[in-house]
Amino acid sequence: MRVFSFAACLLLGLLCHPAWSQTKKYSIVIKGGHVIDPKNNIDAVMDVAVEGTPGGEDGKIALVAKNIDPALAVQVVDAKGLYVTPGIIDIHVHFFWGTDLKGTYRNGPNGLQADGFTFRSGVTTVVDAGSSGWKTFETFKKQTIDLSKTRVLAMLNIVGEGMAGGKFENSLDEMDAKATAEMAKKYPNDIVGVKLAHYVGHDWTPTDRALEAGTLANIPIMVDFGSANPVLPLEELYLKKFRKGDIYTHCFGGNSNNSGRGRESIVDVTTNKVKPYTIEAQKRGVIFDVGFGGSSFLLAQGQPAIKQGFYPNSISTDLHTSSMNNAMKDMNNIMSMFLAMGMDFKSVIKASTWNPAQEIHHEELGNLSPGSPADIAILNLRDGNFGFYARDGKITGKKRIETEATIRAGNIVYTLNARVDPINLPRPERPPGGQGQQGQGAGPR
Repeated sequence: MRVFSFAACLLLGLLCHPAWSQTKKYSIVIKGGHVIDPKNNIDAVMDVAVEGTPGGEDGKIALVAKNIDPALAVQVVDAKGLYVTPGIIDIHVHFFWGTDLKGTYRNGPNGLQADGFTFRSGVTTVVDAGSSGWKTFETFKKQTIDLSKTRVLAMLNIVGEGMAGGKFENSLDEMDAKATAEMAKKYPNDIVGVKLAHYVGHDWTPTDRALEAGTLANIPIMVDFGSANPVLPLEELYLKKFRKGDIYTHCFGGNSNNSGRGRESIVDVTTNKVKPYTIEAQKRGVIFDVGFGGSSFLLAQGQPAIKQGFYPNSISTDLHTSSMNNAMKDMNNIMSMFLAMGMDFKSVIKASTWNPAQEIHHEELGNLSPGSPADIAILNLRDGNFGFYARDGKITGKKRIETEATIRAGNIVYTLNARVDPINLPRPERPPGGQGQQGQGAGPR
C-alpha cells in the first residue's frame, strides 16, 4: 500500500476542486469593458484575463484581447458599459495612523488605515508622503506597509521624526540628509523618494538637505512648501534647485493674491495665465502633482491652468482625516473634478495610473501589459449634474467617476454591484493550524 504525504493529498484535492480545475486557464476574465491603458495606447472595448492562483498573491495580467472565452476563467467580471484601467496610484497620502495624540501625521490621529480608503476608489498603490522620517520609518513599515493589502510605498521625510508637528518640522537639527539616504537605501523596495513639508521660513536649507538625501539615494524629492515672508520663489526652485523628476506637490495651491508672503502660486492672478517658467520647468521634467488635501487646491489656480492646457503630471489626494470628508473626499471625486474643469478622460486616467508609476520609478505598475501585476480598476463614468468645490468656490460637471470593482494582485478586493460570477470562491483546504482565505477578501499581504 503506497503512502501519500499530507501535502500531496492536499495538492491533489485542490487540483480536483471544480473551481480550481486545470481546465481553467485564467483566475479572472473581465468581459466587455472599455479598456484604457495609456502606456500601451489601448482605448477600445476589450477583455482582460488574469492568471494566478485564486486567493494567492501572484496574480499577473495574462492577456488583453477581443472575445476571451469566459469558460476559461474561475471568476468572470461583467464590465459591459464600464471602463477598465490599470489600478489607480495615489502618490500623496498620509497613512501612518497611530496612538500618539501629539504625533499628528506621524503615528498619530491624522493618519488613516490604508485598506479602508483605497480599494473603494480603485486605488491599488499609494505613496505615503513624508509621514515618517528615518527615525520612525521602521515602525511605519511594520505597522502599515507589511500589514496592508494595498501596496504602500513611502516618501521619507527629511525630518528624522517625520510629520510630527511644527516643533520637529521647523528644526534644522532634525534634517539629516545622510541618515535619510541610508534608510532609503536600506529599504529600496519601500522608499521611493524624500519629502520636504511644512517648513516655515525664508530659508533654502531644508530644500538643499532634501536634495542632498535624494541625490545620495538616487531617488526624487517631493516639495510641499510651508510659508515664508517673502515667499521662496518657485522659479528658483524649479529651474535652479530641482533635478529632472523632482516633484512639486500642491501645484494648484498657494496664494490667491500677490501678497508676496506665504506660498507662491503658479498662475499669475493679474494675467490669469500660468507663469512661463512653470511651463518651461514641466518641459524640462519637473513633476507637478495635485496633492488636493484639505485646503491645498484653488479653483482660481486649477481652472485657468487646465483651460490653458497646463495639466498636472499626477493627480493625488493628500488623503488624511481632515481632507477625506471635505472638498477632496477621494481619488474618484478629484478625478471627476478635473473632468469638470476640462481635462479629458484619457488624460485623467493617465495622470492617475501610468504617469505616477513612472514618477516613483515603478514602471511595472500603472499598466495592463502581460506579466505586470494584476492591479485593475473598473470604473463607471456616470452622467448627471454634479457639484465640486474647493476653499475658494464651486463648479458643476456632467460626469462623475465611480469605482465598480477593484482587483489587487489578481484578487477581487472590492465590488460595488456584485458584477462577479461566482461572487465568492470556495475556501481551499489548509493544513491544520493554517489560515484559509476566501472570497473577495483574499489578497496579498
